[in-house]
Amino acid sequence: MSDEAEPGFVRVRLDLAYDGKDFSGWAKQTGRRTVQGEIEDALRTVTRSAVTYGLTVAGRTDAGVHARGQVAHVDLPETVWAEHEEKLLRRLAGRLPQDVRIWRAAPAPAGFNARFSALWRRYAYRVGDRPGGVDPLTRGHVLWHDRPLDLDAMNEAAALMVGEHDFAAYCKKREGATTIRTLQKLSWVRDPASGVLTATVQADAFCHNMVRALIGAALFVGDGRRPAAWPAEVLAAKVRDPGVHVVRPHGLTLEEVAYPADELLAARAEEARNVRTLPGSAGCC
Repeated sequence: MSDEAEPGFVRVRLDLAYDGKDFSGWAKQTGRRTVQGEIEDALRTVTRSAVTYGLTVAGRTDAGVHARGQVAHVDLPETVWAEHEEKLLRRLAGRLPQDVRIWRAAPAPAGFNARFSALWRRYAYRVGDRPGGVDPLTRGHVLWHDRPLDLDAMNEAAALMVGEHDFAAYCKKREGATTIRTLQKLSWVRDPASGVLTATVQADAFCHNMVRALIGAALFVGDGRRPAAWPAEVLAAKVRDPGVHVVRPHGLTLEEVAYPADELLAARAEEARNVRTLPGSAGCC
């Protein structure tokens, strides 16, 4: 996966949003409706191309997860970009289904890679705990928890999780992939009007199921079933705990992806590809 387009191609950054309800996640799958599949098909159609131009995304979201600030890139032939640049957004808006929108399409700076150049990804997870349930108009984006939640206890537990750790206890392991991540932010606020609690979860990267597992642990603390220290104890054990519940995906939204200054993009991409270890662990320099 190169950080530069091949000669004769233009790397185009796409900023986009989607409602994940009816998608089987981001990544293209045979026989399933995915965000990547819809956009690649639309690009091929509106540019009248015989080939499919593959997308690289900042963060692959799971089935049912939403995105407000997703970022991807695609390498298009210079001739195709020159012909369609000015009208590409409007044509894509007419071709794409209404549950996915592309807000911006522009040439990316040198060294840009939507996945590896990213400094961090920020997600929000929304939960309602009112006895009567969730507002019907927001039910597709808010999880209902049927027990009252203690915001202070949840934030006490969250503070113990921030930092660079091996999140193996909160990840679905993938062969050959590290589970070391730097969790930069984890905090909860409650909206006084709606009563909805929103978690902000920000990290340099996330492993599979990590956000939803962290939320599941927090909810057990919030409703009193576990003490505030429990999520950090699970984290320290570095093995999946059957007591950690992976919450449903519809409460999760990718809100923002951040990138460094243009001159630092290539260096950031190189750094992100390095295999990470924790200080004191085997193989650490």
